[in-house]
Amino acid sequence: MLAFETWDVFTESPFAGNPLAIVRGADALSVAQMQTLAREFNLSETLFVMAPRDPARTARVRIFFPTAEIPFAGHPTLGCAIALSGLAAPGPDAEVTLVLEEEAGLVPVCVRRRANRVEGTFAAPVLPFAAPGRADPALTAAALGVATLGTVGHPAPSLWQGGPAFLYVPLPDLATLAAAGPVQPHWSRLMHEAGVDSAWCYTRTAQGYRARMFSPTAGIPEDPATGSASAIFAAELMARGLLGAGETRIAIAQGIEMGRPSTIGLTAVVENGALAAVRVTGSAVPIAQGRIAVPQVAG
Repeated sequence: MLAFETWDVFTESPFAGNPLAIVRGADALSVAQMQTLAREFNLSETLFVMAPRDPARTARVRIFFPTAEIPFAGHPTLGCAIALSGLAAPGPDAEVTLVLEEEAGLVPVCVRRRANRVEGTFAAPVLPFAAPGRADPALTAAALGVATLGTVGHPAPSLWQGGPAFLYVPLPDLATLAAAGPVQPHWSRLMHEAGVDSAWCYTRTAQGYRARMFSPTAGIPEDPATGSASAIFAAELMARGLLGAGETRIAIAQGIEMGRPSTIGLTAVVENGALAAVRVTGSAVPIAQGRIAVPQVAG
């Protein structure tokens, strides 16, 4: 039997944010066994913890959708780091930096406990850049069942990547965002033409941005909080001339329409007119723990 735990990430409240399953002691598991367990948990992501290749680092981890492995994801990275830090329990103020070996590369995560509030910050392992593909605005609107696209500073859909790739769809207001959702057969055609399987829809608010993320072909009808998409969003902000020199902090709310409100902190760093670093900040709370059988599958 394998030890596992679940955490809610990008929230300070239980039963909000994005659920994550963490399976410890996964060194002997095959890819097929990990995929079977991820399908069993059926959360947006399941993370497997193994001994690091380099003992100077904290752990090696692998991350799976219910349908496939992915090289990097934000909420598993944060949730795992906070779980491994030991700082989620009440105690004096403390800070520790962990280094996770992910398939996308090394990801340092700084975890801080201040007045028993715990949060982590990671730097995106890959600076985001433009993704290939195309997203026709009319098809995009039809695929989401909305009449109008665009929001302040963001006139049209765009494609960006930084490990995973996403279609970024600006919407004019909260009502349009709330009404959006995949509509077939337009959705499948849009994903094929764009060369992605996920769309991150967003609109401007007085506090920052509010978003929804749809990825039904990856087994995620809707994601309550998408740290990787939030990090990559920095490239869209840069391309639209919405980032000044130095640090810009942006608040992103996600999961509201699902009843799982999430709070994601994005920090974009611009140096010499170019995006130099992207950081994502969020909290996590423990929810459950237990043991799960090792799947008897080949491969």
